[in-house]
Amino acid sequence: MGAEPNITGITRGGTAWIPQFAVALDEGKCIGCGRCYKVCPRDVLTIVQRAVDDVDFDDDDDDDDDSDNSFMTLTNPMDCIGCEACSRVCPKACFTHEALPVAA
Repeated sequence: MGAEPNITGITRGGTAWIPQFAVALDEGKCIGCGRCYKVCPRDVLTIVQRAVDDVDFDDDDDDDDDSDNSFMTLTNPMDCIGCEACSRVCPKACFTHEALPVAA
């Protein structure tokens, strides 16, 4: 018994490709920069404010970026089209993608 075939797509030029769908996002690594949110064509992501208890207020931290007060979350993962744009722009490699089998 072989593996189930994966969902495939066809490029405009006729080349087959296998979409890699976002299945997880490591919210602990996420810095809340919003790059993935801006490139996602399907509104799969939402930015969430960290609770005050979750933020590490380290006085030795010299960067002026306050984006670590938030993080992204997969709120609509079933809308993902598998383009992987989010992973390409993520500076912290927070996303996990997988090909999905064709539903029977």
